[in-house]
Amino acid sequence: MLQPEMRSSIGRKAGEGMTQTHVPYGYRIEDGKALADEVAAEKLKSFFNEYLVCGSILAAAKKVGIEKTHSMLGRMLKNRAYLGTDFYPRLIDDDTFQKGQELRGEVARKLGRIHEYKPKETKQEVLRFEVGKVKQKYQDPYRQAQYAYTQIREVQDEG
Repeated sequence: MLQPEMRSSIGRKAGEGMTQTHVPYGYRIEDGKALADEVAAEKLKSFFNEYLVCGSILAAAKKVGIEKTHSMLGRMLKNRAYLGTDFYPRLIDDDTFQKGQELRGEVARKLGRIHEYKPKETKQEVLRFEVGKVKQKYQDPYRQAQYAYTQIREVQDEG
């Protein structure tokens, strides 16, 4: 059961368009306030620094003793809450965080995970149709319709 302070905090974040479903690694909630968890916060700082040295998310996490999946570790590296917010205290300095983002981009490009956006070729939409003069008359309504449909032509706008 959530404490009233937690409910109001989660509600405030949701009202700001931010949904917070968990407390980020390195923090703990006490009396409705986010505080740095000293042990986890130190591991987090070491993780960022080790990542900058070795360039491998999993190797850096293993070295500092953080057991999370690769995707979780990647989300930790890009979590801006570690820079400090109104709710969360700062755990990582701006320079370290920025260098981490740059390294993630370099590694992704090196591994071919970033592709240049290529917009799909779009077919020019037909905005108008013309129906040619119906010159033949048929007794069979189906045959008349078939003939009439052959008289429909697309007209491209010259705009």
